[in-house]
Amino acid sequence: MRRNAAMAVVALLFVCAASSAAFAQKATVVRVVVVKTDNPAAYAQEIEKGRQIMKGLGVQATTRVFQARFAGPEAGAVVVSIEYPSMDAFADAYKKTSASSDYQNWLKDLDKVRKIVSDSLYTEW
Repeated sequence: MRRNAAMAVVALLFVCAASSAAFAQKATVVRVVVVKTDNPAAYAQEIEKGRQIMKGLGVQATTRVFQARFAGPEAGAVVVSIEYPSMDAFADAYKKTSASSDYQNWLKDLDKVRKIVSDSLYTEW
């Protein structure tokens, strides 16, 4: 009897762990990059070039550019979010963009008009 109960607990724990791992693979992932730039409008135009390159590479992501309005001393800060449907999609995008000379050259040009303040990766619960 005890052995059956122990086996049931182990099986339940295994199912819970497996479902948590599966959920983590399917959860939305957002990369958030905060930058300093002297020209937010020009920076947003440069981001559009990156969107087009990513689209051409088949990257599944939604890129948005925000500017802080009511943020105390951070007012005016520019934030770029890149949303991926899953961690697998993020990993695929990383692989594709790392191998793309067009993307890497675009990043080098982008670094001329911005300074990265922070770069974070968030996963949905």
